[in-house]
Amino acid sequence: MRRSNIRLVVLLGAISIVGIISVQTYFLVKAWNTEEKELNQSIVVGLKTVAEKICRLNETVPPLENPVRQLSASYFVVDVNSPIDVNVLEYYLRNEFEHMNIRTDYEYAIYDCHTDSMVYGNYISVDGSIDGMKSGSTLPKYSQYLYYFGIRFPALKNAVAGDMTILFFFTFILSLSVVFFVYAIFVILRQKQLSEMQKDFINNMTHEFKTPISTVNISADVIMNPDIVKDPARLLKYGSIIKQENMRLDRLVAEVLQIARIEKKGLRLKKEAIDLNEFIRTVAGTFREQLRPGGTLEISTDPRADVIHADIMHLTNVFHNLLDNAVKFGAENPGIRISTSIKPSGSRGSALFGKSKKTICLAFSDNGPGINPKYRKRIFHKFFRIPSGPIQEAKGFGLGLYYVRIICLAHGWTIHLDPERADGACFIIEIPE
Repeated sequence: MRRSNIRLVVLLGAISIVGIISVQTYFLVKAWNTEEKELNQSIVVGLKTVAEKICRLNETVPPLENPVRQLSASYFVVDVNSPIDVNVLEYYLRNEFEHMNIRTDYEYAIYDCHTDSMVYGNYISVDGSIDGMKSGSTLPKYSQYLYYFGIRFPALKNAVAGDMTILFFFTFILSLSVVFFVYAIFVILRQKQLSEMQKDFINNMTHEFKTPISTVNISADVIMNPDIVKDPARLLKYGSIIKQENMRLDRLVAEVLQIARIEKKGLRLKKEAIDLNEFIRTVAGTFREQLRPGGTLEISTDPRADVIHADIMHLTNVFHNLLDNAVKFGAENPGIRISTSIKPSGSRGSALFGKSKKTICLAFSDNGPGINPKYRKRIFHKFFRIPSGPIQEAKGFGLGLYYVRIICLAHGWTIHLDPERADGACFIIEIPE
């Protein structure tokens, strides 16, 4: 799928998701307001009927205007224009709410004009039982009525939500569909990215293999010339070229197969005690022979950074990967430095008992152009190579630093770029004791 098509799919998907969420939110809010309004109307009708019954019982004239006043979202006061018997009131409330199918908790209180206070009645639960644990609230007074009672519905919003259970269920199903749709778009983008990475990897691998194969082919043609026997020095030269290019091919293939083997079968380390400073000197001595003229490799070791426990084969590969990168991406005359230092990492408690832990910092620095900050978080990702123009100009398979990170994590080490380094690149491996 072309990049333009991918963008179109993402754009249409985003518009669809925003549209679905907006429409569903609108209808959900509208349904909530409608349910809340209908419930309030049912409560008002029920309370008005209770007021009329009390007036008929007391043989008084009902108020001319609507006796029910809603003072807040959950609190109502009801004018009855006559004294109120608490038992009669509770009986009428229970019957009328049951008749109106109002299933929610409520509490009521009756105004006493002699004491000018609200006398608390009861807290009636949704099942009609009296919940004494919730009794004792103080309901506010209303100055415009003389004989009235107040009633509060503390769980009114829960009652509205209960009436909307089906709508909430369908909203949940719709939300799952939206989440699945978003996930599907993410998978499409991820697959597109992996496809591009795979394509770049294959193109780059073809380019990397093409050079040594061409060199071997040319050298083989020269050696097949019968006259080459008369020139042993020339024969030796082209034989050496074939040997070197064959080793290069073997190294490239081994790099790819090594990653595949680790990802398929896992990583098994054969740790052994290694004198790190001696190991650095050995690797540096071998690598100096591979440096082109003008290149330098310096080492600076701390005597305290002595013995570590590591897999010597993988540790050697880590060193060579980092040193190869320093040469490959460094300056024309690479200046490489390997150094070790100690960073204290012990706790105060361990120091009190005479024990001190340490962390060995192993640093690989070069004098190259450095790494752009926007790529620093991605350099350890599989197949990632810092862009430098056409695909053929980006060197390597993008597996070297990925492999280094895997090995460090397997050993319990950490690796990162020195953020304070202004020029060149400096990779620091922290090895806890």
